[in-house]
Amino acid sequence: MEGGEVLTDKELIERCKHGDRDAFTEIMQKHQNLVFGMAYNILSDYQDAEDAAQDTFIKAYKSISSFKGDSAFTTWLYVICRNSCNDILRKRQKHSVVTSIDTDDTDDGPIKEIKSDAPTPEEKVELSETQALVREAINSLKPEYKEVLVLSDIQQLSYDEVSAILKIPNGTVKSRLNRARNALRKKLSDKRELFS
Repeated sequence: MEGGEVLTDKELIERCKHGDRDAFTEIMQKHQNLVFGMAYNILSDYQDAEDAAQDTFIKAYKSISSFKGDSAFTTWLYVICRNSCNDILRKRQKHSVVTSIDTDDTDDGPIKEIKSDAPTPEEKVELSETQALVREAINSLKPEYKEVLVLSDIQQLSYDEVSAILKIPNGTVKSRLNRARNALRKKLSDKRELFS
């Protein structure tokens, strides 16, 4: 906005409702990392998460006039994002594709030796394997447990926000989260050596 003016979501939304496209661009820039993060945590695929995030903002733009302000704008966005992710998951089930994990389509050119404090290739592989196991364990949870875990523990939303997004009572959020954490703990218990 002009002169470095920082507007609240409410002010930006009002401007959007009056046809101000720049205001929507600002809203999108403000919330794109949160929306992409949620989509990625649900879908576990970068391209699908980008598609879901883009779809979320297109739907939000088209229906911004229906936002009444009864809940936080981010809650409204999360609901749209969740629906976009569910659409992608349904499409995946219809068109399941198997990809080889042995393919490497990157070519970084000649290798140059540079001193670095970054993790060694072995450490990166170990970390990557650990992250993959955790992600796989999360993905194997029942959908209702996975979404509560992602929203609460990964996206760091409050019980009230999760309750509003999923349209379930707070008590159900807490109960599902407890079950999700226990199920995740059980799935990872035989992999303890990775977390020591």
